[in-house]
Amino acid sequence: MIRAFFAVLFVALFLILSSPLMAIEYFVHKKNPEKADLHSLRIVQWAFRCVMFFSGMTYDVKGMDNIPEDEPVLFVANHSSMFDVVLVYSLLPHVTGFVSKKSVLKVPFLRVWMKRLHCLFLDRNDPRDGLNMILNAIELLKQGISVFIFPEGTRSKNGELLEFKAGAVKMATKTGCKIIPIAIEGTRDALENHFPFVRSAHAQVTILPPVDTKTLAPEEKKHLADYLRGQIALVIEN
Repeated sequence: MIRAFFAVLFVALFLILSSPLMAIEYFVHKKNPEKADLHSLRIVQWAFRCVMFFSGMTYDVKGMDNIPEDEPVLFVANHSSMFDVVLVYSLLPHVTGFVSKKSVLKVPFLRVWMKRLHCLFLDRNDPRDGLNMILNAIELLKQGISVFIFPEGTRSKNGELLEFKAGAVKMATKTGCKIIPIAIEGTRDALENHFPFVRSAHAQVTILPPVDTKTLAPEEKKHLADYLRGQIALVIEN
Protein backbone atom coordinates (compact mmCIF):
# COMPACT_ATOMS: atom_id res chain seq x y z
CA MET A 1 0.00 0.00 0.00
CA ILE A 2 2.98 2.30 0.65
CA ARG A 3 3.94 2.25 -3.06
CA ALA A 4 0.43 3.31 -4.07
CA PHE A 5 0.50 6.11 -1.49
CA PHE A 6 3.78 7.59 -2.72
CA ALA A 7 2.82 7.22 -6.40
CA VAL A 8 -0.53 8.96 -5.89
CA LEU A 9 1.05 11.62 -3.68
CA PHE A 10 3.68 12.36 -6.31
CA VAL A 11 1.07 12.69 -9.07
CA ALA A 12 -1.04 15.03 -6.95
CA LEU A 13 1.95 17.22 -6.06
CA PHE A 14 3.18 17.28 -9.63
CA LEU A 15 -0.17 18.37 -11.02
CA ILE A 16 -0.48 21.14 -8.44
CA LEU A 17 3.11 22.37 -8.33
CA SER A 18 3.63 22.21 -12.09
CA SER A 19 1.08 24.96 -12.71
CA PRO A 20 3.85 27.61 -13.01
CA LEU A 21 5.49 25.43 -15.66
CA MET A 22 2.21 25.41 -17.58
CA ALA A 23 2.26 29.21 -17.63
CA ILE A 24 5.87 29.28 -18.83
CA GLU A 25 5.14 26.73 -21.53
CA TYR A 26 2.16 28.81 -22.66
CA PHE A 27 4.37 31.83 -23.37
CA VAL A 28 7.14 29.72 -24.93
CA HIS A 29 4.51 28.20 -27.21
CA LYS A 30 3.62 31.65 -28.49
CA LYS A 31 7.15 32.11 -29.86
CA ASN A 32 8.21 28.57 -30.64
CA PRO A 33 5.41 25.92 -30.64
CA GLU A 34 7.68 23.00 -31.52
CA LYS A 35 10.15 23.82 -28.75
CA ALA A 36 7.34 24.23 -26.22
CA ASP A 37 5.77 20.92 -27.25
CA LEU A 38 9.09 19.11 -26.78
CA HIS A 39 9.62 20.77 -23.40
CA SER A 40 6.16 19.69 -22.26
CA LEU A 41 6.78 16.14 -23.49
CA ARG A 42 10.04 15.84 -21.53
CA ILE A 43 8.45 17.24 -18.36
CA VAL A 44 5.59 14.75 -18.45
CA GLN A 45 7.95 11.90 -19.34
CA TRP A 46 10.05 12.76 -16.28
CA ALA A 47 6.91 12.70 -14.14
CA PHE A 48 5.88 9.30 -15.51
CA ARG A 49 9.35 7.89 -14.82
CA CYS A 50 9.04 9.11 -11.24
CA VAL A 51 5.68 7.33 -10.96
CA MET A 52 7.33 4.11 -12.15
CA PHE A 53 10.17 4.60 -9.66
CA PHE A 54 7.80 5.05 -6.72
CA SER A 55 5.75 2.09 -7.94
CA GLY A 56 8.78 -0.15 -8.27
CA MET A 57 8.30 -0.77 -11.98
CA THR A 58 11.24 -1.76 -14.16
CA TYR A 59 11.10 -2.53 -17.86
CA ASP A 60 12.88 -3.71 -20.99
CA VAL A 61 12.30 -2.26 -24.45
CA LYS A 62 12.90 -3.90 -27.80
CA GLY A 63 12.65 -2.31 -31.24
CA MET A 64 13.10 1.42 -30.51
CA ASP A 65 14.84 1.67 -33.88
CA ASN A 66 11.51 0.77 -35.54
CA ILE A 67 10.19 4.26 -34.77
CA PRO A 68 10.88 6.61 -37.72
CA GLU A 69 12.81 9.73 -36.78
CA ASP A 70 11.39 12.22 -39.27
CA GLU A 71 7.72 11.42 -39.88
CA PRO A 72 4.51 11.15 -37.87
CA VAL A 73 3.12 7.68 -37.25
CA LEU A 74 0.12 6.00 -35.68
CA PHE A 75 1.06 3.90 -32.65
CA VAL A 76 -1.31 1.05 -31.75
CA ALA A 77 -0.95 -1.15 -28.67
CA ASN A 78 -2.76 -3.63 -26.47
CA HIS A 79 -4.20 -2.21 -23.26
CA SER A 80 -4.71 -4.08 -20.00
CA SER A 81 -3.34 -1.78 -17.29
CA MET A 82 -3.42 1.82 -16.09
CA PHE A 83 0.38 1.64 -16.20
CA ASP A 84 0.40 1.10 -19.99
CA VAL A 85 0.21 4.84 -20.69
CA VAL A 86 2.70 5.69 -17.96
CA LEU A 87 5.23 3.26 -19.42
CA VAL A 88 4.93 3.76 -23.17
CA TYR A 89 4.55 7.54 -23.02
CA SER A 90 7.81 7.81 -21.11
CA LEU A 91 9.55 6.07 -24.04
CA LEU A 92 8.32 8.04 -27.04
CA PRO A 93 11.03 10.13 -28.74
CA HIS A 94 8.66 12.66 -30.32
CA VAL A 95 5.54 14.60 -29.37
CA THR A 96 2.55 12.25 -29.61
CA GLY A 97 -1.13 12.86 -28.98
CA PHE A 98 -2.81 10.05 -27.04
CA VAL A 99 -6.45 9.15 -27.59
CA SER A 100 -8.11 9.16 -24.17
CA LYS A 101 -11.61 8.82 -22.77
CA LYS A 102 -13.40 12.14 -22.37
CA SER A 103 -13.98 11.70 -18.64
CA VAL A 104 -10.29 12.54 -18.07
CA LEU A 105 -11.17 16.16 -18.86
CA LYS A 106 -12.77 16.35 -15.42
CA VAL A 107 -9.36 16.08 -13.71
CA PRO A 108 -7.93 19.55 -12.95
CA PHE A 109 -4.41 20.33 -14.20
CA LEU A 110 -4.14 16.91 -15.88
CA ARG A 111 -6.42 18.05 -18.69
CA VAL A 112 -4.18 21.09 -19.24
CA TRP A 113 -1.07 18.98 -19.71
CA MET A 114 -2.94 16.58 -21.99
CA LYS A 115 -4.24 19.37 -24.18
CA ARG A 116 -0.74 20.89 -24.32
CA LEU A 117 0.49 17.55 -25.64
CA HIS A 118 -2.19 17.30 -28.34
CA CYS A 119 -4.15 14.50 -26.70
CA LEU A 120 -7.53 13.64 -28.20
CA PHE A 121 -10.64 12.92 -26.16
CA LEU A 122 -13.33 10.43 -27.02
CA ASP A 123 -16.82 9.72 -25.73
CA ARG A 124 -17.18 6.01 -26.44
CA ASN A 125 -20.99 6.24 -26.24
CA ASP A 126 -21.26 8.85 -29.00
CA PRO A 127 -20.52 7.59 -32.56
CA ARG A 128 -20.35 11.17 -33.87
CA ASP A 129 -17.71 11.97 -31.29
CA GLY A 130 -15.67 9.04 -32.60
CA LEU A 131 -15.82 10.47 -36.12
CA ASN A 132 -14.72 13.89 -34.88
CA MET A 133 -11.81 12.29 -33.03
CA ILE A 134 -10.65 10.56 -36.21
CA LEU A 135 -10.85 13.82 -38.15
CA ASN A 136 -8.86 15.63 -35.45
CA ALA A 137 -6.27 12.85 -35.44
CA ILE A 138 -5.92 13.15 -39.20
CA GLU A 139 -5.22 16.87 -38.79
CA LEU A 140 -2.55 16.15 -36.17
CA LEU A 141 -0.84 13.65 -38.46
CA LYS A 142 -0.90 16.15 -41.31
CA GLN A 143 0.78 18.65 -38.98
CA GLY A 144 3.57 16.17 -38.29
CA ILE A 145 2.38 15.03 -34.84
CA SER A 146 2.12 11.31 -34.13
CA VAL A 147 -0.97 9.74 -32.57
CA PHE A 148 -1.23 6.85 -30.10
CA ILE A 149 -4.38 4.77 -29.74
CA PHE A 150 -5.43 1.58 -27.99
CA PRO A 151 -7.61 -0.09 -30.68
CA GLU A 152 -9.38 -2.33 -28.17
CA GLY A 153 -11.27 0.77 -27.07
CA THR A 154 -10.96 0.00 -23.36
CA ARG A 155 -8.72 -1.84 -20.93
CA SER A 156 -8.94 -5.61 -21.00
CA LYS A 157 -10.34 -6.77 -17.66
CA ASN A 158 -8.41 -10.04 -17.58
CA GLY A 159 -5.36 -9.29 -19.72
CA GLU A 160 -6.68 -11.17 -22.75
CA LEU A 161 -6.38 -9.34 -26.06
CA LEU A 162 -9.71 -7.89 -27.18
CA GLU A 163 -10.94 -7.20 -30.70
CA PHE A 164 -9.31 -4.22 -32.43
CA LYS A 165 -11.81 -1.63 -33.67
CA ALA A 166 -11.53 -1.06 -37.40
CA GLY A 167 -12.12 2.67 -37.02
CA ALA A 168 -9.00 2.98 -34.88
CA VAL A 169 -6.72 2.64 -37.92
CA LYS A 170 -8.67 4.84 -40.34
CA MET A 171 -6.57 7.87 -39.47
CA ALA A 172 -3.55 6.03 -40.84
CA THR A 173 -5.15 4.78 -44.04
CA LYS A 174 -6.60 8.25 -44.71
CA THR A 175 -3.24 9.99 -44.35
CA GLY A 176 -0.93 7.26 -45.58
CA CYS A 177 1.18 7.35 -42.42
CA LYS A 178 2.93 4.27 -41.11
CA ILE A 179 1.53 2.26 -38.21
CA ILE A 180 3.77 1.09 -35.38
CA PRO A 181 2.32 -1.89 -33.44
CA ILE A 182 3.45 -2.11 -29.81
CA ALA A 183 3.09 -5.13 -27.54
CA ILE A 184 2.99 -4.40 -23.79
CA GLU A 185 3.49 -7.17 -21.25
CA GLY A 186 3.74 -7.30 -17.46
CA THR A 187 2.07 -4.01 -16.53
CA ARG A 188 -0.89 -5.76 -14.89
CA ASP A 189 1.52 -7.12 -12.28
CA ALA A 190 1.95 -3.57 -10.97
CA LEU A 191 -1.71 -2.99 -10.08
CA GLU A 192 -4.58 -4.86 -11.73
CA ASN A 193 -3.54 -8.36 -10.62
CA HIS A 194 -3.80 -7.30 -6.95
CA PHE A 195 -5.85 -4.09 -6.98
CA PRO A 196 -5.83 -1.75 -5.05
CA PHE A 197 -2.24 -2.54 -4.05
CA VAL A 198 0.71 -1.37 -6.15
CA ARG A 199 3.60 -3.80 -6.24
CA SER A 200 6.94 -3.90 -7.99
CA ALA A 201 6.75 -5.39 -11.47
CA HIS A 202 8.86 -5.89 -14.56
CA ALA A 203 7.30 -5.00 -17.90
CA GLN A 204 8.31 -5.68 -21.47
CA VAL A 205 7.64 -3.33 -24.39
CA THR A 206 8.15 -4.68 -27.90
CA ILE A 207 8.00 -2.14 -30.72
CA LEU A 208 7.28 -4.03 -33.94
CA PRO A 209 8.32 -3.05 -37.49
CA PRO A 210 6.18 -0.33 -39.09
CA VAL A 211 3.33 -1.13 -41.44
CA ASP A 212 3.41 1.14 -44.50
CA THR A 213 -0.24 1.85 -45.29
CA LYS A 214 0.68 3.39 -48.65
CA THR A 215 1.68 -0.02 -49.99
CA LEU A 216 -1.42 -1.90 -48.84
CA ALA A 217 -4.04 -3.15 -51.28
CA PRO A 218 -7.70 -2.19 -50.62
CA GLU A 219 -8.47 -5.68 -49.30
CA GLU A 220 -5.49 -5.51 -46.93
CA LYS A 221 -6.67 -2.16 -45.60
CA LYS A 222 -10.08 -3.69 -44.96
CA HIS A 223 -8.57 -6.25 -42.58
CA LEU A 224 -5.77 -4.05 -41.24
CA ALA A 225 -7.06 -3.92 -37.65
CA ASP A 226 -7.16 -7.72 -37.48
CA TYR A 227 -3.66 -7.94 -38.94
CA LEU A 228 -2.27 -5.53 -36.33
CA ARG A 229 -3.99 -7.45 -33.56
CA GLY A 230 -2.44 -10.65 -34.87
CA GLN A 231 1.05 -9.15 -34.88
CA ILE A 232 0.72 -8.04 -31.26
CA ALA A 233 -0.86 -11.36 -30.27
CA LEU A 234 2.17 -13.23 -31.59
CA VAL A 235 4.27 -11.42 -28.99
CA ILE A 236 2.07 -11.37 -25.90
CA GLU A 237 0.62 -14.86 -26.30
CA ASN A 238 3.94 -16.65 -26.69
